[in-house]
Amino acid sequence: MFLRAPWLGLALVVGPMVAHAERDTTREAMERLEEILALRQEDGRLDRADVLPTILVAAAPRYAASEGWFETRAISALTRAFGADGVRLCEACSVIRTRVEDGRIEQSSGPVGLDEVVALDERYRGTAERARTAIWLHETQSGVSLRIVDLRSGGVVFATNVDPDLYAQRRTARTYTLTAELERRARGESLTHAIVDLGLYPGQHIALEWADQWGESNANLSGFVLSVIDPVLGVGASYHRVLPWLDLSIGVQVLISIPTAVAQGFIGDDIEIIDPALTAAGLLRIPIGSSNFAGLIAVSTNGTVGLGVSLLNTSLLPVLP
Repeated sequence: MFLRAPWLGLALVVGPMVAHAERDTTREAMERLEEILALRQEDGRLDRADVLPTILVAAAPRYAASEGWFETRAISALTRAFGADGVRLCEACSVIRTRVEDGRIEQSSGPVGLDEVVALDERYRGTAERARTAIWLHETQSGVSLRIVDLRSGGVVFATNVDPDLYAQRRTARTYTLTAELERRARGESLTHAIVDLGLYPGQHIALEWADQWGESNANLSGFVLSVIDPVLGVGASYHRVLPWLDLSIGVQVLISIPTAVAQGFIGDDIEIIDPALTAAGLLRIPIGSSNFAGLIAVSTNGTVGLGVSLLNTSLLPVLP
């Protein structure tokens, strides 16, 4: 049997939802799940036309303390995300199922298959539109897991594991980022970061850097540097290594002083104009939270020590990423 609106609303009202009995980890994960479903619909990665109508096949708690409220909370989350008219609850999916055909009676229990879900939908939906997808929502040790499956093709429309601090999402995003990076390098495409270093106290080190990201774990940055102070006007190359601890970046910039190089080219003597011909600067960038800013410590061979900030992923010129 299926429950549809307004029966879902009634289930939400009379369901045994005891707030103080909710497991905090699961409750917070459910809140994050609602936000994720809303965001995925906004960015077009989860199209309602491909999902609805949908059938909630299983909302399975992991812990005994969650048995009294988990299913009701799952219905609440899904109806808020997709609307009550688009969500059906398959009560028959969780009980012993009896099928009579060709003089034979067959009973089955346990996990329900897609064919059975389709058959139950055909039997009980009446004149309503056939369901496009089925949903399995389970409580996990760290939060909840969601799987939305196309009832005709069996393909996974959307799947995610959600925990309160979205660690699973960040870990998954890093995996997909690495995959995208490997494919990018296989195609020979570059991923360029534009960085502005502003070391202003007690000495000054100001430079613009365009660095390409590469390496097996995306931990290397190397590229071109333009200095406007220390040296006053210089060009050169850079290399940085991103460390796993706090995502610190440690590296070096090697710069040639343009005024000194031009003067030596014309005069032919080993002279210095304002700055030495070659300057090396060691840099430590310390990311500030999840922002595009980092604390900066810069030390150069000219005896300059600069403390300040780095502006990360900045597009200064329209022709550069």
